[in-house]
Amino acid sequence: MPEICGAGRPLRRPPCGGSRCRCCCWPGWGWGWGWGGGQPEPEPAAPSGAQCLEHDCFGIFWAARSFAEASAECERGGGHLMTVRSTVAEDAIALLLQNRSGRLWLGLRLPLPCTEPTQRLRGFQWVTGDGRTDYSNWAPSGRRCGELCVTVSRDLRWEQRRCEEPADGFLCEYNYAGSCPRLPPAEGLPVTYATLFGARGGDFLALPPGSSAVVPALGLELLCDEAGESGGLRWGRAAPGAWPCRLANGGCDGACDEEGGRPRCSCPDGKVLAPDGRGCGSPCAGAPCQHHCVVTGSSFLCMCDSGYQLAADGSTCEDDDDCAVFPRLCEQVCVNTEGGFECRCHRGYEMLEGRCRPVSRCYEAPCEQRCEDVPDGYRCSCFPGYAVDPQAPARCLLHCNRSQCPAQCDPHNMSCECPEGFVLDNDNDSGQVCVDIDECDMNFCEHNCTNYPGGYECHCRAGYRLLNQNDCIKIPEEDRDEAYSGDFGPGPQTPVPSRTPPKVEHLHPGVLVGVTVGSLSAALALLALGYHLVKKRCRAPTSMDYKYSGAHEKEMGLQPVASGCAASGQKL
Repeated sequence: MPEICGAGRPLRRPPCGGSRCRCCCWPGWGWGWGWGGGQPEPEPAAPSGAQCLEHDCFGIFWAARSFAEASAECERGGGHLMTVRSTVAEDAIALLLQNRSGRLWLGLRLPLPCTEPTQRLRGFQWVTGDGRTDYSNWAPSGRRCGELCVTVSRDLRWEQRRCEEPADGFLCEYNYAGSCPRLPPAEGLPVTYATLFGARGGDFLALPPGSSAVVPALGLELLCDEAGESGGLRWGRAAPGAWPCRLANGGCDGACDEEGGRPRCSCPDGKVLAPDGRGCGSPCAGAPCQHHCVVTGSSFLCMCDSGYQLAADGSTCEDDDDCAVFPRLCEQVCVNTEGGFECRCHRGYEMLEGRCRPVSRCYEAPCEQRCEDVPDGYRCSCFPGYAVDPQAPARCLLHCNRSQCPAQCDPHNMSCECPEGFVLDNDNDSGQVCVDIDECDMNFCEHNCTNYPGGYECHCRAGYRLLNQNDCIKIPEEDRDEAYSGDFGPGPQTPVPSRTPPKVEHLHPGVLVGVTVGSLSAALALLALGYHLVKKRCRAPTSMDYKYSGAHEKEMGLQPVASGCAASGQKL
C-alpha cells in the first residue's frame, strides 16, 4: 500500500530507476516515504533556483558537496548532474548563477587514468554514460592524471578538480517527455508554481509533468497532467467543469461563459464535452461502433464496411450473404466469405481471367508435336510432313503422301532425313528432295504389285492367295468354290448371251482389209510395250539404304544384273 500524505491525499511516484524509487505527495504537500527498500530516504534539498525549457529543467544547489554526494542529491530528485552539450545549456547556467561566485559540479568525470587534451571532452565522460556533445569550454590545463571531475564558475569555464574535494555547489538536470506552458497572466491573479524536484516560484517558462500551479486569489490548485484522448499535457484538476473564465479560459477547449455566475464550457458543432467538462472531443470518441462512426450533429451513427450490414444493436456489423442476395453473381459456383464472396468452378473447369474454362488435359500429355482435347482426354497429332507413329502414338515420324517431298535437313550439320519408303535425291534441280522408292521394280511380289508413296502392296492371281506380304500360295481345289479365288475377284466365266446370235454371212472384202490392218496395229503396240518393259528392268544397277513398308522392315541392295537380263531369269 502506498503511504498517505496529509489530508488523506495519496502519494505520487516521480520518474525513477533501479530499486530506489520514491513516492511524493502533490507539489506543495511535502515528501513521503519510499517503497524501494522499506527504509525512509532523506528528503531531497530544494534548489536555490531553477528554470525549465520544453523537455529539460535545470536546478542550482548552493551546498558544499563532493562529486559523489552531489550526484546522489540530483538522483534523489529524479535527475542527474547537469550535462552541457550546447550553448542553450550554457545560457541556462548563466541565468541560474545570477552573478554569484563559486564553483559548481557539472556531470563530467574521467574514466581513464589520465586526460587526453586533444579530444573535445579530453577523455571525460558524462554521468549519462556517453561522450556526445557539440560544445566545450575548457579552462587552460595540461595533461593530468587521477580521479578528476569538472566544475564551472561565473566565467562559464570548465575546470578539472579532484572528485573527492567539495565544490561550492552543483547543478542538476531533469529530463521529461513534455511540459505544460505557464498559465497566461491575469490581472490580480498571481500564480505560484512547484515542481516535483522541489523548485518553487512564479517565473517558470514551462513546467514539467506533475507540477502544480496555485492561485490563492481563487482558492484554485491546478496540475500539469495528461489531457484525456489527446495524450498531451495540459493544466487541469480532479473536479470536473470549468474554473473562472478569466484564468486560462476556465480550462475550456471551446467557449467559456459564466451565465448565472457559474463558469461553463461549451463546444463547437460536431464536438461534445469530454467527461472532465472542459475538453471538447468527437462524439465518436469511445463510441461502440465495430467498423465506422459518423458524426451527426452532436451525436454519432455507426456504419459498416461493404459486404456487411448493421446489426439490431446499432453498433456491431453482420456479414451479408452475397451469394443469396445476388443469385447470378458467379458463372458456376458462389461461396460466401467474411465480408465478401468467392467465385469457383465445377470439377473439370478452372478459373482463367475471371471465367471458368474447361481443364485441358494437354498440359500433362506427352505428345511430341501437337495435342488436342477430346471428350475423354487428349489426342496427339503431328505437324505437316509427319504422321503419328503407330507403335508409339505420342511420337511423330516423317511422312509423305506424294512421290516427291522436301527433305528434312539440319542446317548445322547439313544432314538430311527422308520418310520411310523414300530415298534422298541430291541431283534434283529443286534441291534436297526425297523420292519414293518403287518397290514393284524390285520384284518383291511373287505375282502382281501395286506401288504407292512410301510403300507397296502385293496381289495374287486367281486361284492363289497371299501367304505373307510378298508370297502367294495356291488355293486347294476344295476351297475354290468361294466367291473369290484371287485378289482380283472371280476367274473368267462363259457369258450368257442376252439374245440369239445372228446367222453366219459372207464378209465384205473391205471388212477383211480392216481386220488385217487392226491386227497389225495391235501387234506393233505389243512389241513397243515389250521393249519398254525390257529397258526398264534392265537399267543400270543402283543402291538404296533402307525400305520400310507396313510393320515389316526389309533390307535392300540391288545386285548387278547381266546385260540383256540373261541372268535374271525374268519373263517378259
